Amino acid sequence: MAGVSRSAVSRTFTDGASVSARTREKVEKAAKSLGYKPSLIARSLATNRTKLIGLVANNFQNPAFLDVFDLFTSELQKRGFRPLLVNLSAETSPKKFVELLRQYSVDGVIVATSTLPTSFATSFQAAGIPVIHTFGKYEANANVHVVGIDNVYCGAMAADLFSERGYRKVALLGGPEAATSTQDRAAGFLKAAHDKGLEVAATCFAENYTYQAGRDAMQQVLREDGIEAVFCGDDLICMGAMDAARAAGLSIPEEIGFMGFNDIAMAGWDAYSLTTIRQPIRDIILSSVELVVGMVENPTRSAEIRLFPCTIIERGSLKPV
Repeated sequence: MAGVSRSAVSRTFTDGASVSARTREKVEKAAKSLGYKPSLIARSLATNRTKLIGLVANNFQNPAFLDVFDLFTSELQKRGFRPLLVNLSAETSPKKFVELLRQYSVDGVIVATSTLPTSFATSFQAAGIPVIHTFGKYEANANVHVVGIDNVYCGAMAADLFSERGYRKVALLGGPEAATSTQDRAAGFLKAAHDKGLEVAATCFAENYTYQAGRDAMQQVLREDGIEAVFCGDDLICMGAMDAARAAGLSIPEEIGFMGFNDIAMAGWDAYSLTTIRQPIRDIILSSVELVVGMVENPTRSAEIRLFPCTIIERGSLKPV
């Protein structure tokens, strides 16, 4: 209908391609008349690029993931890519998900969870799929891209703050014990607490990243008399723990202090006013998207470790100096 070649039509609908103004006008007029839109599926067959990025995640019970999902999807879409969401749920073997994403011929994968070892991400790499491990464990000799934070250092930040506030008998209430982020935050907290002369009188772990799991795990902490402050490895867990302490008749922060992790929106609610460690979620996600898009263009790109600093957000759940 436009009276031009197929390649001219293709160039018209390809961003940045060279096509004359007259040819573009003819093609666009014919397309409008026919109601034509380029087929992304047909284009992927021709280019061997699907523009699909697998987004592998779990922890859907935690409201923090809604912000993570929103940022990932919007940033990928801005760059012309589409996310293919994969819910890990209770499954932790990578084999099933590697095969699933290969069937969809994804251009890359973002493993967006801190609960898995680096070996999970390298399974995609071994299958020839460009992969980024977002919120992944920092390892000096990692051969896969990792974007996140230094969880060991963040755990030490909590112990240091407890020491500054004059606490001496403290507790650690982590997330799921198998999570690499929990292990690292616990290691950093316990070492710094020892160095500062703090007594860690109770160490326990929540079954998952939920309010109820935090409330249930706090019962173990409450068995130990005289706990002055509790560092929780997640804000939602911490909120459950705070309410368990209140139900036991303890006032916050007068009789017991609490510190969380992540700085989700609820942490600022008056009911909690939670002092917490803010993870720079936006910076981490923007960097991850930049890396995965870059790897689609250059799959042999050398692995990078990008760690972002965290900050303490002080509210009212710890006693003042």
